[in-house]
Amino acid sequence: MDPQQAQTAKTFDGYKDSYSDAVDAAVAFTGLKTDFFTRVKADYIGDLVATHFGPAAQLSALDVGCGVGNYHALLKPRFRQLSGVDVSSACVDTARERNAGVDYKVYDGSALPYADATFDLAFTICVMHHVPPVQWPTFAQEMRRVLKPGGLALVFEHNPRNPLTMRAVNTCPFDEDAVLLRSEQTEKLYRDAGFSAVRSSFILSVPAANGFLRGVDRLFSGLPFGAQYYVAATA
Repeated sequence: MDPQQAQTAKTFDGYKDSYSDAVDAAVAFTGLKTDFFTRVKADYIGDLVATHFGPAAQLSALDVGCGVGNYHALLKPRFRQLSGVDVSSACVDTARERNAGVDYKVYDGSALPYADATFDLAFTICVMHHVPPVQWPTFAQEMRRVLKPGGLALVFEHNPRNPLTMRAVNTCPFDEDAVLLRSEQTEKLYRDAGFSAVRSSFILSVPAANGFLRGVDRLFSGLPFGAQYYVAATA
């Protein structure tokens, strides 16, 4: 494992039981908690998957950088098969304890431990800013490799243009060495990896707690106001 990835794994090993507490402390000034942001992004994933594949599709999905599996209780019912992979073995152990029926693996942060064209969907949520920038192209290429033709990649990331986002990142202990990506950087990485129909949208311009508010949030999706953004790309 790359030394920087090894350090990242060690850092997150230390948060296997307190990840949500650390995030809650960093975003306390918003009046919101980790569970809120988790639900919003899980619902966005559901919307994007339904638009791409249809609402009744029986899909296999991979969470790259799954951590302690915070999203999986919400996402597992939406997929035929859900898998998660992470560099932190301690976090993977916690995820297994929390989420029966999800397949978890530890990996080295480079080659995903799956065969080509295994999954319909691969998603990664606020992970790339922990990956060494020199490895960003490989990260995107590996997501494409494990996707079936026509599969969907989703990348959620912090928006470095948003000052409140930067306040949260700067006070979160495990984001100390984070290198944030602008949406256009992430789009280029996925185009260069061979994806098509690459597009981005800013989210969390408003607290999008339900379908109506997600609709309002989408009205601002082309403006760089949102606390986060997603990039969607077709394999």
